[in-house]
Amino acid sequence: MPPDPRDWLKVGVIAIDGTKVHANASHHCNLDYEQLAREILKEAAEVDAAEDELFGDARGDELPPEFRSTGELRKRLREAKQRLDAKRAEEKKPVPRSRAERLREGKKRLEQELELQRRVTADYDAYRARGVMKDGRRFGRPPNPHPVPDQPEGKVNTTDPDSRNVKTTRSYTQGYNAQAVVNEHQIVLAAEVTVSSPDFGHLQPMVEATNNELAAIGVTDTPAVAVADAGYWHEDQIDTVVSNGTQVLIPPDAGKRGTPRPGWQGGRYAWMRKVLATDYGGGLYRRRKAMVEPMFAQTKHNRRIDRFQRRGRSAVRSEWRLITATRNLLKLHKHQIAAAAA
Repeated sequence: MPPDPRDWLKVGVIAIDGTKVHANASHHCNLDYEQLAREILKEAAEVDAAEDELFGDARGDELPPEFRSTGELRKRLREAKQRLDAKRAEEKKPVPRSRAERLREGKKRLEQELELQRRVTADYDAYRARGVMKDGRRFGRPPNPHPVPDQPEGKVNTTDPDSRNVKTTRSYTQGYNAQAVVNEHQIVLAAEVTVSSPDFGHLQPMVEATNNELAAIGVTDTPAVAVADAGYWHEDQIDTVVSNGTQVLIPPDAGKRGTPRPGWQGGRYAWMRKVLATDYGGGLYRRRKAMVEPMFAQTKHNRRIDRFQRRGRSAVRSEWRLITATRNLLKLHKHQIAAAAA
């Protein structure tokens, strides 16, 4: 008999994992700061040539008739300012459609990253110059200089500036890290999108997202155990999740390492290895693959959804949540068919 749909939202054990999904962009569109500047100048020259051909001797910026009235002009300026203020108040801005605007947005982002790097470096150098740590101890030697580059480093994608060149199992791809939380019935409870290649740092946000989604539909239960692979090992987040009532099973050692990392001995490392070596703890953890990985396989291979169609992290997040929601609906539909045939 198929499982009762009323049991599908049980959250005794949840599994967390992520998969890399192609963005609606190519890695060939990643440009550095100098390349962006050249592209912007090229676009400007093409616009100037087109305007010269269209307007001739006119400047091209003459006011249209409806703007030549002072009262009408003030009215339209007020309306434009209101629209601008409303746009700035939006939490997420969509990716501009115009390539010229995307080029300027990419250049702006690289400049903001450089300014942030300068502020952080200055704060750190000032902290080291005081010669005293936060706990009152003194530094053993003077600080090393941290030079900041004159111009931004790194690259930004001119098609989807939010996407990143994320690491996959075999290589790299221009895309996103799509995160999902499923229960033992492979029902997706939470779905989010990040732009970092590793899964490190996403344990607590995904557990909290699960609790928020459950609360939104009136489910008061919270997950008893969260299982995830070694990429999610984060000591502070593990402590926070456990303190909120959800036990965590995450191996501290990746399967590729034959021996533990230097310094990863004793304490919670030894305790977690001991728990995973037991029949009960190891049995719970071994259920992880059968819970979460079939969802990714069905989505990317059976449904052939291995690339996002929208651009920008906010839009991609909505698309990923729609994809996972439709998967839940397909499971419900198949259950109803099976129940009718029984």
